[in-house]
Amino acid sequence: MRALHQLVHDRTRVRSRWALLPLEGFPASRLPEWFDTEARVLASPALGAKFVQYLLDVAPEGGARHIADNAVESFFYCLAGEASLQLSEGRTVLTEGAFAVIPHTSEFRLKATTATKLIWLRKTFEPAQGVPEPAPIFGNEKDIQPQPFLGNEHARLQVLIPDELAYDMAMNIFTFDPGHCLPYIETHVMEHGLYFLQGKGLYYLGEEWMEVQKDDFIWMGPYCPQCFYATGVQPAKYLYYKNVNREIPL
Repeated sequence: MRALHQLVHDRTRVRSRWALLPLEGFPASRLPEWFDTEARVLASPALGAKFVQYLLDVAPEGGARHIADNAVESFFYCLAGEASLQLSEGRTVLTEGAFAVIPHTSEFRLKATTATKLIWLRKTFEPAQGVPEPAPIFGNEKDIQPQPFLGNEHARLQVLIPDELAYDMAMNIFTFDPGHCLPYIETHVMEHGLYFLQGKGLYYLGEEWMEVQKDDFIWMGPYCPQCFYATGVQPAKYLYYKNVNREIPL
């Protein structure tokens, strides 16, 4: 929030294939199934995305009961706080770094123990003939060993969802030491929803290098040229979604 004597301008950019959206630009809203919860819509079909991504601030004792609709699957990642998550298939506690994959066939109940901040991503599940339906996943990034990306120990990847055909989405965490970057400009059919967890850097989007930092959100549509270079004094870290493991519809 800027003081009254300051000029009103920021780094927000919205283009046809990508968007850089600092957190300060998102007003809080509410969602029907959620109580004592502020929701900020980071990405939606109105932007051009084929998924919805929310940033949720859940008050103590707040939460939701969500009935399965056999169509839309969910992913939760806990940024801060603590909340219980109950499915018919099992129960977990979401604390910082914890995550959950909830299939389209599962209902859930979530209740915050303390003030809790969550990333919630929803997408339509894409069935594939002969491929089993996905099972719930509970985990924590702390239990996933970072792997050097293409042999670079200063660029480390954590794969949160197994790369199996049952799952039509990937959620990964990338960590870059200052001065290190992706080895090339990527251009591919998958889209991304990317939330910066830590640090800062420069992101190449379309034909522009954009300065980015903690709590920024980036949407990248199909075939958006993209690259990242970490700057600053601490490792840069971000959580990102991509759609995977399915035929491209015609």
